[in-house]
Amino acid sequence: MFGRRLGNRKNRANGAGSVSLLPVPPSGGMVSCRVLDPVSEPLRHAEFTVSDANGRKVVGGEADPYGSFVATVPAGEYRIAVSADGYTPYRGKATVGENGHAALGDLSLQVAAPPSLPQPGEWEMEPMHSSIAFTARHIGLARIHGRFNTFAGAIRIAERMEQSAMHVVIDASSIDTNVKMRDDHLRSADFLDVERYPTLEFYSERFVHRGGSRWAVTGALSLHGVTRTVTLDTEYLGIGNGMEGETRAACRATTELHREDFTVSWQTMLARGIAVVGPSIKIELDVQIVAKG
Repeated sequence: MFGRRLGNRKNRANGAGSVSLLPVPPSGGMVSCRVLDPVSEPLRHAEFTVSDANGRKVVGGEADPYGSFVATVPAGEYRIAVSADGYTPYRGKATVGENGHAALGDLSLQVAAPPSLPQPGEWEMEPMHSSIAFTARHIGLARIHGRFNTFAGAIRIAERMEQSAMHVVIDASSIDTNVKMRDDHLRSADFLDVERYPTLEFYSERFVHRGGSRWAVTGALSLHGVTRTVTLDTEYLGIGNGMEGETRAACRATTELHREDFTVSWQTMLARGIAVVGPSIKIELDVQIVAKG
């Protein structure tokens, strides 16, 4: 079991005043706790997961601004997981009886050691184990999921990670939403205009540590003939070894783009009766890098 359980502390953790107001079905009960940092300050936005004995998620969510979490669940045995970025997670068990209240009290999370950073030097993205995907709304309706199939990237890891740099080039024509007619339209002059702008490029020399395994990577994104500043919210996953023993490092990153920032006009599309992709697009990167030979 990770973390420390500090006890009830006069019901501050289980929120006795507010918990008593929650409606509970006859066959159910409540589970509650409060999560604290090592100096006993509430860890707001800590994430909670309550799973059944088979490991299936029953309920989950974030702590409130006071670090508290309360949920109603059917009577039974549960596994509790509590996590927060930069801290060692807590894992425990709780038994909830009918009309009962499993009050776990105050849970103290300890600061986790950050994962080891890659060695300084030249690294490159490994396309077989990396992906650049996106999600967009179909003008407020169903989500459209897609990806770019062809890309390359180089990363220079500096002695101080904050002074590192990266350059990623994406083949615009490799866009793929699994619908040929839509992909052809996205490649056309209405959207990416791949004949005039064959690549998307991202270049960054600004790596900012946000604590724990979180980094902000800020750089210039060139798309559709326009360059804008974009920040990737990045989670560094650490170092491992590949099947052939080579050292790899991995990260996940997300950002949100607004098409009008890159002169792809949403209003113009609507005026022409074209409703294909909404005005904002979420970008998700799953990246593995290997040292250049």
